[in-house]
Amino acid sequence: MSAQEATAPQSDPPARSGAAAATGWILTIGFNVVAPILTYNMLTDRGWSEFAALLASGVWPVVDSAVHLAWRRKIDEFAVVTLVFLVITALVTLIGAHSARALLIKDSGVTGLFGLLCLATLLAPRPLMFYFGRKFGTDGTPAGVAYFNGLWQYPDFRFVMRRMTTVWGVAYLAEALVRIALVYLLDTGTMVVVSPILIYAVLGSLILWTVRYSKRSQAEGEARAAAALAARTAGSGAATA
Repeated sequence: MSAQEATAPQSDPPARSGAAAATGWILTIGFNVVAPILTYNMLTDRGWSEFAALLASGVWPVVDSAVHLAWRRKIDEFAVVTLVFLVITALVTLIGAHSARALLIKDSGVTGLFGLLCLATLLAPRPLMFYFGRKFGTDGTPAGVAYFNGLWQYPDFRFVMRRMTTVWGVAYLAEALVRIALVYLLDTGTMVVVSPILIYAVLGSLILWTVRYSKRSQAEGEARAAAALAARTAGSGAATA
C-alpha cells in the first residue's frame, strides 16, 4: 500500500443489515453467555463439580466458533476470547484450597487474569478491544467487517483501540486487587454481597466510559478530517487562482 493510499479518507460505513445484526447478536449471546450459564447451573445442580461443569459449559463457545466458521468462513475472535476466559475460570477454580475465602479470592483471580490478557494483547498486532469493537460495532456482514478492518490504517484509530485495551486491563487488575484486599478485611457474608456488586459496577463503568470515549474520539476524528479536507480545498483553490 502506498503512502497516499494509507492516508486516503475512509469511505462511509456500509448500511447495516438489521437482520444480520440481530442474528449475530442472538447467536453470540446464546452461545457465549446464555448456554454456558444454563449448562453450568444445570450440571452443578445435578452434582457435577465446579471444574467439570465449567469445562462442559466451555463447549458452547467452540460451537459458536464452528457456526461462525461455517457461515463466515473465518474464526470469531470473540468466541475464542470467551473460551479462553472460561478456561482461565476452570483453571483458577481447580487450583488450591476450596474454602469460602479461597473461592472469593479465586473470583478475583479470574478478573485479574482477564486484565493481564488485555494488557498482553497490546504486544499483539491488534489489541483485544479491536476485536470486541468489531464484534459489537458492526453487523457481522463482510462489508461491515471490511470497513472496520480498514480503519486500522489510521494512527488515531490504532491509538484509540490500544488506549481502550489498556484502560480495561488496568481497571480489571485494580478491581482484582481491591477485591482480594476486601476478602481479608470483610467477613465472608458481607463479601458475598460486595463482590458481585463490585464486579458489575466496574463492568458498567467500563462500558459507559468506552461508549463515551468512542463517540468523542469519532467526533474528533471527523472534525480533523473535515479540517484537512477544507485545507486541501483551499490550497487547490489558491493554486488555480
